[in-house]
Formats: sequence, structure tokens, C-alpha cells
Amino acid sequence: MLIETCFTPQVYNLFHNPNAIVVVIDILRATSAITTAFYNGVHKMLPVETLEEAHNYKKNGIITAAERNGQMVEGFDLGNSPFGYMNAKLKGKTVAITTTNGTQAIVAAKSAHEIVIGSFLNIAVLSEYLSDKKRDIILLCAGWKNKFNLEDSVFAGALATELMKKFSFSTHCDSTIAAIELYKSAKYDLYDFLQNSSHQKRLAKLDLERDIKYCLTLNQCPVIPIIKHNEIVKAEI
Repeated sequence: MLIETCFTPQVYNLFHNPNAIVVVIDILRATSAITTAFYNGVHKMLPVETLEEAHNYKKNGIITAAERNGQMVEGFDLGNSPFGYMNAKLKGKTVAITTTNGTQAIVAAKSAHEIVIGSFLNIAVLSEYLSDKKRDIILLCAGWKNKFNLEDSVFAGALATELMKKFSFSTHCDSTIAAIELYKSAKYDLYDFLQNSSHQKRLAKLDLERDIKYCLTLNQCPVIPIIKHNEIVKAEI
């Protein structure tokens, strides 16, 4: 079973494998928020590309989450902060979500055999799940507006390391090897390693340090969100 790493959604077509499972990664903060949402009882999420689509859901009475450039979009119910989903009122609810990068990556991979959501919050249970599936893996980093970013690539390296160390995975992919080397440098202090990254600085300016630290915490939410019929639901594990 092979692992490949795609650093931005724009080049996903170069990596597409109809038999592979795609792990969508947007550490700061979409995939961390989605994982947190399902851990706290959200029933279903509807990923959409545009604010217009999200507005349509809101008009139909569905809870909507919208983020652009790190900030919640005015007029919606939620943004992209994981802490917004730690709310008992959302238990059993459906949430339509659009974000700057994460939901765009989900849409880019829509023709994949299976799409799962990856974060540091669920890395251990996700590794076990992927091992059980016995398929090739594509690690799809959301990046920042189709550019490489550091935190998603570090997570790709962390997950690849876990899969190769504990299970029967290997790689011949230079971008996966690069991600593993990044993780080797970052693993002892993720927060410190990422302090100079562009998105961590961007979120820090918005006073979102608490979000950053939470999103870099391991194994807080042992759930696996997966995409089925263009909806995000919780996998049975």
C-alpha cells in the first residue's frame, strides 16, 4: 500500500487514483473544526464551495458555517473555529460549511474512491482506519489558496510516518518524503515549529492563538468524518 502527498488541491488531478482513499487535511482550521463537530455530536455536514450556496442553505433553515481569510463571514451562524462546535445545541444537527481552503479540497477530490477528514485531533484512530482499508492513500493538503502551506504538510508527514512505522505502507513519492522530513523537524514542538508559518501568523493577528494550540493537540477527538454522497458523516469504527 502506497502513500502519496499532494501539497495543494490545484494539482490533485496529477495524483488522482480511482482506487485510493484521499485524506483531506486543513489543520488550521477546517478539518480540525469538522473533526471536533462530529466528536461533539453534529449529525451531518454539507461542504459547499461558495458563500452563495451557503446562503441558500441558510434560507432553508439549515445551520451554516462560513469562513474567509480566517474570519467568520457576517450573517452566518458559525465560522471555522473548533470551539464553535463545542455546543450542545448542535448535537444531532446538520451544518452547511464553506471555508477558504478545506471545503475546496473536499470538492477537488470528489471523484475519489473515498474521502476522509484528517487532523492531529484524530490521527491515531485515522491511522487504524486506513490500515484496515488496505488501500493506497493520497494525503491532500488544502494549503492556502492553492499554495503550499507548512502545517498541512507537517501533518501529512506525521500521518505518513505513523502509517509506515506501524502498518504495511510505503512510499516512492518525493512530496511524501519531504513531508516526513518536515515532521521530523517539527514533532517535538509543533507550535514552536509553526510559529513563523504564514497562516499561524495570520490567525495570531486575529487573536486565535487558542484555536491554533487546540488544532495542534493530538488525539482529542477519536472520530473519523468521511464523505458519503457529497455529505460529511461520522464513520462507523
